Amino acid sequence: MYARGVSRPTPPERSPTVGLLLGLLITLSAVVAYSVYITWQVKGLRQLQTQLVDRNRKDSLQLLRIQNDLNLLAVAMRDMVSGDEPYPLTAWSAQFERIRSDLDDAIRREAGFAASTRTPEQSAFLTAAFTQFWDSVDRVFALARSGQEKDAREQIQLSLQERQAALSTAVARLLVQNSENEEQAGQRIVRIYDRVQRQVYFFLAATLLAILLSGLSLIRWNRRLFARLAEISERRSELAQKLIATQESTLRYISRELHDEFGQILTAVGSMLRRAGTHAPEGSSLRADLQEVLQTVQSTLENVRSLSQALHPVMLDEAGLESTLDWYIPTVERQTGITISYEKQGEPFPVDGGAGVHIYRVLQEALNNMARHSGAKRAWVRLRFLPGALELEIEDHGVGFQEHPGKRGIGLVAMRERSELMGGRVVFSRPLAGGTLVHLAVPREKAEFYGKEDHSLAGG
Repeated sequence: MYARGVSRPTPPERSPTVGLLLGLLITLSAVVAYSVYITWQVKGLRQLQTQLVDRNRKDSLQLLRIQNDLNLLAVAMRDMVSGDEPYPLTAWSAQFERIRSDLDDAIRREAGFAASTRTPEQSAFLTAAFTQFWDSVDRVFALARSGQEKDAREQIQLSLQERQAALSTAVARLLVQNSENEEQAGQRIVRIYDRVQRQVYFFLAATLLAILLSGLSLIRWNRRLFARLAEISERRSELAQKLIATQESTLRYISRELHDEFGQILTAVGSMLRRAGTHAPEGSSLRADLQEVLQTVQSTLENVRSLSQALHPVMLDEAGLESTLDWYIPTVERQTGITISYEKQGEPFPVDGGAGVHIYRVLQEALNNMARHSGAKRAWVRLRFLPGALELEIEDHGVGFQEHPGKRGIGLVAMRERSELMGGRVVFSRPLAGGTLVHLAVPREKAEFYGKEDHSLAGG
């Protein structure tokens, strides 16, 4: 149970890493699957083109070769039947043998190319038809060699020419079938291309959708992250304000206690020692001891007052920022031995006590850092009262900023926090002559009315 007004701790939000990794895994899986699919389609397309289209074209070339040889046989048989040539029929036997040899080679090659598209019946018919044709040719030349040329010519007219015509028709049909197969293969290729194109569009759409969803998820998580960061920054600013307010309140309390309580006690002790010293005999050792103790008390009182002023200058509350700086800078010069040139510009305007504390602390931290780390023997402090802002600059020509890994103080962070609480800005830079330049700019409205807003250092 929580008391009223106390905010409950927000449960930790689920990390988006698992969802984003899952989305990335799905996208990569889709890319791999689609790549495998495209590779398979291209391989099938290449196989179709190689095994069907190319083989079909080569088969058609061999069929045209067969058809050409059959046409040569037809011309030769026409000349043999016509009897216009003065040669005997046996004179054509050598031509028939050459054509037969070329046909056998063409048929053998064509059978290898047509194995996947030709039916067994077609192959058997073609083989049987050529066998019967050459058997008839052998009988015709046998009759011619025996002197029966008239019977041989009748056999050519009755058998050979018809068988040659039947073979030419069969080859022509095979050529037509090849053309049809090639056209069907072309249609299949077009269908494959169309299907792959559709798949490409689908994959692109799915990929764009996945990218869109991932982008929207990233935007959503980024918005939540930035909102969370803004909330954390706001809480950090509130915490810094409360811590600084608590620190200043504590320092003010300790300063007042030192100045009022211990200061009064030491002042009273000093007065008592003076009175006691007047009663001691002149030149006695008691009087000398009382005087020595009185000097010690007086020195301690001065140290207590200096410590009180260092913790929280009462002058800030009584005389304001400008007078406090007029007192503080010479004090730093005496304590550190560093020559500080102090310049004021512009028409002074009243600075609120709360803003004055922050400005004083920025100056105090900058001068302390300079005294400890810069090694400079001279510094410049500039206070400018501008129409719209109050500016403070602290410059030295020492060694400048040096990074020490593992050793980072909170002084610079506190300076930034104080400047942000006033709505201002502090910038650390390196001047041309080297060293460090701290520039603080505070809007005039914030400098004048800081305490009238909800920034009171006593609050908290």
